[in-house]
Parts: sequence; structure tokens; C-alpha cells
Amino acid sequence: MRELSVPERALVVVAHPDDIDFAMAGTVATLTKAGAQVSYCLVTSGEAGLPEDADRDELRLLREAEQRSAAAVVGVDDVRFLGYPDGRVETGLALRRDISRVIRDVRPDVVISQSSDRVWDRMYFSHPDHLAVGEATASAVYPDSRNPWSHVELLEEGFEPHAVPRMWLIGLEPNLYIDVTAVFDLKVQALLSHGSQVGGRDGLTEMLRDWAAEYARQAGWGPGLLAEAFREVDTR
Repeated sequence: MRELSVPERALVVVAHPDDIDFAMAGTVATLTKAGAQVSYCLVTSGEAGLPEDADRDELRLLREAEQRSAAAVVGVDDVRFLGYPDGRVETGLALRRDISRVIRDVRPDVVISQSSDRVWDRMYFSHPDHLAVGEATASAVYPDSRNPWSHVELLEEGFEPHAVPRMWLIGLEPNLYIDVTAVFDLKVQALLSHGSQVGGRDGLTEMLRDWAAEYARQAGWGPGLLAEAFREVDTR
């Protein structure tokens, strides 16, 4: 098993509340327990989610509160919402600039995010917002956040360039497996914080455990271990 290199600071960028907790909350809990400072950046507030008859403004506030509660479970208290419309996110200069601003502010050693590649055998990985956020985040990491001539208004706002050396991406062929066995219960608890989306859903814990066990099997680990999986990219 590869020894995890724990970053001093990590930034997680995703499209919606609960994206983190389905895919990477175990990794976040592992990092914070090891002393890393982790920040969340959510491009939308998930106001197009369930329940269908909810008032959208009320749901936005509820989903933001649920995400903050979920973050607290895994040791994160810096949660930022960019306020883009749920279901209508497009990759563009404005989104790249706004993610770059967060990167320059947090100054992370690793950015953890979604991939811009469509996954045909798991369509829910490939929500259009996920793809757009994946592309915008990659562009923000390279070249935008490190190039002083990208989004010069950020310099005027006081945000100096920052080069992120690594990205960890979900939805691609993995080359990095992180042991989440010891924090799996925290991952489940974090996801259950999203009561508006998963409340009353049967078999949720079993589904997460099956996913994590399969990743551990892919990593070649022994029985009883659980993993989350990423494609680690060197951006230097």
C-alpha cells in the first residue's frame, strides 16, 4: 500500500452539495485527521435537487446548511458557495476566474475535483454540471491561477498567483487509492447530513461500502479494507 503524502492545504471543488460526500468524504476525513487544512468550494447550491415541490430559495439555504453540517463531520469548516445556477453551469471565463480566485486565496498543495470526461457506464458521474466544473477547475489550476496575466482583475483584488502542483480527480482511471477504512463511518455520517437528498434511501451504507471495497480490491489490498480512488495528476 502506497504511503499517503499528506498536503498542508487541500481544496475540494465540486458542482453540488453531496458530491463530495458520495465520492471523497473519506479522503477528506483522512486528510484532516492527519493535520491537513481542507477547504470546500461548491459551484452551485444544489437548488435544482429534491424534493421537486420545494421552494427553490428555501432549498438552496437548506442544501447549503446540509453541506456545512456534512463538512463539519469530516473536519472542514471552510465551505464556500459560488452561487452558480444548479443544472446550468457552463465552462467559461467567469467560472474559471471565480475558481482561480479561491485557489489563489486558499493556496492549496492539491486540488481535488471532478473530471471533465464523461463516464458512460455511470451516467450520474457525468451530470453536465460535473463536466463543466471539472473542465473549469482544470483550467483554473493550469494555467489561470498561476499566470498573473490570467484574470488580471484578481491581482487588482489582491489575489497573487499560486501554482497548484497536484490534482486528484474522480471519474478517471485511478492511480491513487486512499485507505478510508478507519473513517468510513464518518463518510456515511457526512452523506446522511444531506437529508433532503438521501433521507429514507435504503441501502445507502451498503452501496458506499461496496464501492469502497471494490476500489480496495482494484488496489490489490487484502479483504476488509476500504478505499476511495483518484487519478493523481502532476501539474508542474
